[in-house]
Amino acid sequence: MARLLGREPEAGFRVVVRRPDGAPVVIENAPVLDDGRPMPTRFWLVDPQLRDAVSRLEAAGGVKEAGVAVDPGELARAHARYAAERDAAVDPSRPGPRPSGGVGGTRTGVKCLHAHLAWYLAGGDDPVGRWTADRLGVEPASLVVEATGRANQG
Repeated sequence: MARLLGREPEAGFRVVVRRPDGAPVVIENAPVLDDGRPMPTRFWLVDPQLRDAVSRLEAAGGVKEAGVAVDPGELARAHARYAAERDAAVDPSRPGPRPSGGVGGTRTGVKCLHAHLAWYLAGGDDPVGRWTADRLGVEPASLVVEATGRANQG
């Protein structure tokens, strides 16, 4: 995983989406890093081809395009669902700072197409992830989704 991330993982994680050949596509991160810092980004796109394709889309103005194309109310509800799912994985008695924001740690709008696509591919109801997948011709049904919600950390 360090090779795919370009660094050593800083928290517990598990692969939740794979290519049919078993190669990891998306990991689910623990909501708190090993050193106690909050981790707002629950789902991380690790597939090099998809990551590069999303980077090209972002460089071509994709973040702004997605922000215009997606209904703001639908996006706000997606951010709230993402935050609720992530926050449910944090031990309520855990002291210290907690993750905040929605997809990619943002509260409103679109910040990172990578984070939106990762959550969408992992089964999240994310209109920006869906928009990104459509723009890139990514067919979620061609990927293997494993159950999510187990990379917990208190």
